Amino acid sequence: MSFRALAATTLKTAAVVTGVGAACVAYAAGVEVRWFALRRVTVPVLPVGTTPVKVLHLSDLHLMPTQEKKIRWVQELAGLEPDLVVNTGDNLAHPDSVAPLLRAHGDLLDLPGVFVFGSNDYWKPHFKNPGKYLLPAHKQRHKPHGPDLPFEKLRAGFTRAGWLDLNNARSTLKVNGLRLDFAGTDDPHIKKDRYGEIAGEVDPAADLSIGVTHAPYQRVLNGFTGDGYPLILAGHTHGGQLAVPIYGALVTNCDLDTSRVKGLTTWGYDGRQSALHVSAGLGTSPYAPVRFACRPEATLLTLVPRVTDVDG
Repeated sequence: MSFRALAATTLKTAAVVTGVGAACVAYAAGVEVRWFALRRVTVPVLPVGTTPVKVLHLSDLHLMPTQEKKIRWVQELAGLEPDLVVNTGDNLAHPDSVAPLLRAHGDLLDLPGVFVFGSNDYWKPHFKNPGKYLLPAHKQRHKPHGPDLPFEKLRAGFTRAGWLDLNNARSTLKVNGLRLDFAGTDDPHIKKDRYGEIAGEVDPAADLSIGVTHAPYQRVLNGFTGDGYPLILAGHTHGGQLAVPIYGALVTNCDLDTSRVKGLTTWGYDGRQSALHVSAGLGTSPYAPVRFACRPEATLLTLVPRVTDVDG
């Protein structure tokens, strides 16, 4: 092949690669980031013979006040008639987002609910080098300034509706005639978790005990699993946000392995196992409004009885 032919081939190849890259960016920023998905998952964690419980898991809305499509989509989730709503944090992306966020939850606020906070309930997002997300979580730095989002207003909105604040707290709800015990932590990603304040074996009198946290760091998962929680719910990862088709996510933005970046998996610790559900969430930072091979999502988990009673 002559030099001229080789140069022409190289230019054509570069043009194709550039074109494909531009198309992927356009799709990620213009289509998938607003292509909301409802996932449905069945989790066998209830005692034998009990009534199923439908749990709507919401996470990582990162809501801007102008995101009406997202607001309407979340409002419509009430039509699923869940028995319980679990919100695992990172709701806000702007100081004026609390009222639109509560409007998005709409009729869901009339249902039993629990919540924990993520970092983007305390601090508004700022531009950062996207390459930082490829660093291990322990090497990422967080600015040591005071909160600049109205998290107390958000807390008041949820608790006024009767939802339980599980930030480093334990509580109990009756749902479908079942006693559900909960324990939750504040966001481990910014080291606000205080597991020692909620530590201890689950109460065997509960029909189900559920651990709730924003970021699924191993230290918190180990705490819940070691204490006997059959189910743990978390968010934070965005499912990797930018995934490689077939291969999957490249990062989790915490110390969780990428095989558990989203969906239902099993977490084991100290001879015990928990069902772990990690939501890929519904939003992104306004400074990185793209998703690729990882649609924004909410999940309807149907909790059903175990096939056999573990105590039987």
